[in-house]
Amino acid sequence: MSSSNSNLAYSLLSDPFLQFPTKSSVKVVWFTEFQGMEHKIVYGHHLDKEVLATTTKLSRTREDEQSKVTGDYSQTSRRHIWRHEGEISGLNQGEKIPYKVVSLVKENKIESNVFSLTPSPKKETPLKILLTSDHQLKPMVAANLQKVVETMNKVDAIFFAGDLVNIPDRASEWFDDQRGGAFFPCLQGLANYTIENEETKTVYHGGQLIQFAPLFPTIGNHEVMGKWSENKRLSQQFVNAIPREVAENIYSEKADSINANHDGDFQENWIKNNSFNTDTYEEIFSFPQTESNNSHYYAVTFGDIRLVVLQVTNIWRSPSLEKNVTGRYQEAEKDFNNPENWGYGQHIFKPIEKGSEQYQWLEKELKSEAFQQAKYKIVMFHHPVHTLGGNIVPPYTNPIQKINKDADKNIKGIRYEYPQENDYIIRDLMPLLETAKVNLVFYGHSHLWNRFISSNGINFIESSNVGNSYGAHLGDNKRPIPPDYSALNYVEIGDPNGLKPIIPNLAPLTDENNNPLPYIASNEISVFSILDTEKGTVSSYYFNTRQPNSNVIKFDEFSI
Repeated sequence: MSSSNSNLAYSLLSDPFLQFPTKSSVKVVWFTEFQGMEHKIVYGHHLDKEVLATTTKLSRTREDEQSKVTGDYSQTSRRHIWRHEGEISGLNQGEKIPYKVVSLVKENKIESNVFSLTPSPKKETPLKILLTSDHQLKPMVAANLQKVVETMNKVDAIFFAGDLVNIPDRASEWFDDQRGGAFFPCLQGLANYTIENEETKTVYHGGQLIQFAPLFPTIGNHEVMGKWSENKRLSQQFVNAIPREVAENIYSEKADSINANHDGDFQENWIKNNSFNTDTYEEIFSFPQTESNNSHYYAVTFGDIRLVVLQVTNIWRSPSLEKNVTGRYQEAEKDFNNPENWGYGQHIFKPIEKGSEQYQWLEKELKSEAFQQAKYKIVMFHHPVHTLGGNIVPPYTNPIQKINKDADKNIKGIRYEYPQENDYIIRDLMPLLETAKVNLVFYGHSHLWNRFISSNGINFIESSNVGNSYGAHLGDNKRPIPPDYSALNYVEIGDPNGLKPIIPNLAPLTDENNNPLPYIASNEISVFSILDTEKGTVSSYYFNTRQPNSNVIKFDEFSI
């Protein structure tokens, strides 16, 4: 990162980035690996104003032997990182203000470069919004974001539909993974990721985006950590999430011995540490400070857009039926008699079904004046509604556990079923969005691009193709579904919820018979999508990373 003296031992861990502007203010955030003496934002047309930042320490950032970072992390160890946030107020809508951040440590003054910021835009301001998701340090992220900047010059905001990194408590995935494609460097033009093939080797640096444009994040399954451990690998802790109610039951059995004083804070922390948490995600980002909004779901007005962000995500489990896999459809045979090792299928992290707290919040938001009067009503979450991808099966509902025992009451199998009729997205969420006349639903999770439109005119887009695609399930590419689950009507091919994918209307890719494809699912061709509020369109572009001198192609555009 930049500093006032490149020979100093101290540097910023990230460039500054912007969060949640209002009509007269915007928040600026950055990170260091030192606590420092003072941190401030210097701003104004002559850089003659300043505001002090509030400093907090991230509580769960760690590294382990699998981290790609300098330092001895042969054991899972804490990594000490401080977050600095200041809010610049008294701004005028439409006015662009230069700014930089300054961190003081000992006798050293560490500065960023100068960027610019602006408060939330007025209505009818022409905006270009990047729609992106599922970065997870995938191979094409840096190339993707570099091409966004080269193609669009700038964007006014980033709507990010979840899965920002792979393991949220691993600090290097956010800041300085040695492979060159960490989260913040890619979004700040500081990445250093090489894509190599037989003929070329190209280094991509991502794009300077979030220094100038606010990022609106969403919780995906990769923002959630599982059971806390001082010494287990972070990857093990990540997959060890279990439902909160299971941890609550375990706690109630142990409460007298582990919490004799019945301390409420101890109880809450114990349950969280023995189920799942989103602490690092919540500590890294800012969120709207209103009574109803929180870090899990929120709504904001940005120009002509009312953006509603929901937490609609469940844990990902393998579809494998190998006997010792803790999967979406079963428990591992070796753990039949060890409930402490059960995974409980693809359990949901935050309820969205009718009557839940989040559902009731959404009902209220959809009736609000801010939502009703918005020109563009957009809803963003992580789990797909309609997709050709694999992660839409089984249905989005709480798994039903079925334990099979023999005559001697020995466990012979533990399986999970997900009744199609109980899919909370289709049964409960979509009727609300249809009644509210939402223009666009944006999501990710299946690592491809495809789009759909419902009979009542709601547009759906999944634009999450930045490498490590799992393919599209058409033709002979069937989803892996247990053969004895046929009675549950899980769908092997196409969109399980009944919509036909839209063929891109400008320049679709084609199959070997030159038939146009209704998707892009590639580890070589990367896709990004841009919402243009002046035109009322969503345009999607692709770029072949194996042909670095080729053009970016606009292959699809639709109106919302």
